[in-house]
Amino acid sequence: MATCFRLRSCGASGLALAPLGRRLRPRAGCSAPGRAQLRSYAGGPAGLSAALLRTDSFVGGRWLPAAAAFPVYDPASGATLGMVADCGVPEARAAVRAAHEAFCSWRGVSVKERSSLLRKWYDLMIQNKDDLAKLITAESGKPLKEAQAEVLYSALFLEWFSEEARRIYGDIIHTSAKGKRALVLKQPLGVAAVITPWNFPSAMITRKVGAALAAGCTVVVKPAEDTPFSALALAQLANQAGIPPGVYNVVPCSRSKAKEVGEALCTDPLVSKISFTGSTATGKILLHYAANSVKRVSMELGGLAPFIVFDSANVDQAVEGALASKFRNAGQTCVCSNRFLVQRGIHDAFVSKFAEAMKKSLRVGNGFEEGTTQGPLINEKAVEKVEKHVSDAVSKGATVVMGGKRHQYGRNFFEPTLLSNVTGDMLCSHQETFGPLAPVIKFDTEEEAIAIANATEVGLAGYFYSQDPAQIWRVAEQLEVGMVGVNEGLISSVECPFGGVKQSGLGREGSKYGIDEYLEVKYVCYGGL
Repeated sequence: MATCFRLRSCGASGLALAPLGRRLRPRAGCSAPGRAQLRSYAGGPAGLSAALLRTDSFVGGRWLPAAAAFPVYDPASGATLGMVADCGVPEARAAVRAAHEAFCSWRGVSVKERSSLLRKWYDLMIQNKDDLAKLITAESGKPLKEAQAEVLYSALFLEWFSEEARRIYGDIIHTSAKGKRALVLKQPLGVAAVITPWNFPSAMITRKVGAALAAGCTVVVKPAEDTPFSALALAQLANQAGIPPGVYNVVPCSRSKAKEVGEALCTDPLVSKISFTGSTATGKILLHYAANSVKRVSMELGGLAPFIVFDSANVDQAVEGALASKFRNAGQTCVCSNRFLVQRGIHDAFVSKFAEAMKKSLRVGNGFEEGTTQGPLINEKAVEKVEKHVSDAVSKGATVVMGGKRHQYGRNFFEPTLLSNVTGDMLCSHQETFGPLAPVIKFDTEEEAIAIANATEVGLAGYFYSQDPAQIWRVAEQLEVGMVGVNEGLISSVECPFGGVKQSGLGREGSKYGIDEYLEVKYVCYGGL
């Protein structure tokens, strides 16, 4: 970790500061979105919060524009929500310097004060929960009810780590040598580069940042190019909560600059820690960058979650869990069930009841419309992937039970789809779909199901339904995943460790273990006693 020292100005001081609550305005070479575009949702709100809808980067406690801007789109309608500062390598480096300078003082702030500031940030999230949820729905397409749940989930990480900040303990070890004592201290790592995905634009930030700040680290967040508004809204609230300048920084950038900004953050010598949530392919690239300077890394990468239903299962309970696990956020979560393995004895009953439940419970539409459970996919590329998986499966003998094509609502919408007669050679069996597709594979024995479930290079989450106590122990222990849901389709909780095995990642987030990812263990040998 680099030694603390005073840094010169990051070179942004000459840029005009944006006043708090600034409304969207045009930039050079860009057309400004009118307020009508923010009011254009069918059945949606009158508008998004002007106070939270920020468009500049947030560095060193200041709102700073960039030389260029990029558009952020509503995936439901395709309308432009706004133009956001398109930060490049210079802005990323400046943010790291600001974070490093802030770390020199933030690490010395008492745990009680850090705890209090995180709690104030949590309180402000709760006070602004409705406006934060609207931002999530606008930029990600997530149904408003799910967005509201995400905001609460996000805020709870700040509450949890505000409490964990006061529970960072060390040890005293009695050695075999007389006159010596061994002390074990836990100290903050330094500046953490936090790179987050679009599918949970708020929760993936607070889960990382809450732990980092509680430990005494400072952060630079690079949000996903599809969903920067949530990260910037959190910066606004962090500033209001009194989080000191430079402790929480946000550098949004366009897709064309994402690679170079990511590389800059991961290779900067002042960055001590990288935390990333996203695809396994991108994670490997970031690991390569981190290796050159041997940085601490935690990653939550891709999954291919199996959902196993044994003959002993309560079929109705399994169907309910399948709906929750598969179709949350239109199948766009890292722990969504990707493969449904159903034992032969109850296969037909499960498929029939699952189809009936999908028809009854799922409604495709704009996330702001009342009753919508399935919003759009994030972009057309995501739709094309689902389409490809369906057509590949059908060409190899799968049967479309429900759905199977794009939804008439719009180009980014896809019908909730159920396939039967699925086999292991189909793309949907060995690639993460990340969409509303439920492929069902029939199996005969427990051993066969476990073999199919584990025949993959990733292992994030897994689910199974059984009423046999002995089978529950066997399968839970044998599934090669970091998280297991037994007779339960929703497993995420701030109190529990989140993470995977194999190529699904490194480290754990949330829970009492999450803060350890931002702490260094120091051994002190105290002699002459």
